[in-house]
Amino acid sequence: MFIKNQSWQALLKTEFQKPYFRDLMEQVEHEYATSICFPPKELIFSAFEQFDFQDIKVVIIGQDPYHGSGEANGLCFSVNDGIAIPPSLKNIFTEINTEYHKILFPTSGNLECWAKQGVLLLNATLTVRKDEANSHKHLKWNLFTDAVIDLINQNAENVVFLLWGSFAQKKGKRIDKNKHLILESGHPSPLSANRGFWFGNNHFQLTNAYLKEKGKEVINWEL
Repeated sequence: MFIKNQSWQALLKTEFQKPYFRDLMEQVEHEYATSICFPPKELIFSAFEQFDFQDIKVVIIGQDPYHGSGEANGLCFSVNDGIAIPPSLKNIFTEINTEYHKILFPTSGNLECWAKQGVLLLNATLTVRKDEANSHKHLKWNLFTDAVIDLINQNAENVVFLLWGSFAQKKGKRIDKNKHLILESGHPSPLSANRGFWFGNNHFQLTNAYLKEKGKEVINWEL
């Protein structure tokens, strides 16, 4: 199967059998056979391998993987150890420092430690060609990731959806606000953040306050 984690596999089994998904996998195989693509093929579904579905607490939606060599690891906003921390992620860390009155300087942008706590770091498109941002937008990844969001919406409760920027907000428009918490702000990219649409959103503290209220263990955002 495409996802090894049995809880996610069971939830998405029907989706994997749909004609569009079979076509998508054929297109992805062709892309990886004819071009350099990221993340490595074995990490395409990495976001689903970090925790069991019943342990989901937070969903963060990105657009597509980083397209530089060695960067993408299958988790949105996350890069491999040893890779320079991208500008958007630097702004995310700055906001965390502000909210928790810390002065932390992470040396790695690898967010696996968040994912293992029940944070689904989901890109809308799970693959990309080297040095070509959004180059797999034409593939039908959006149908799959929309289905993932719908399944979480329907089968889980009290999940926090962090929707940063208009793209993520459109992606999450069908989420039931009576079952889940939706937090929206501008994107953490320098263009948005420097115009005042990111810093001060307090999303990390608000997330933990909600999780605590619902009897869930809070997220340790500090790397």
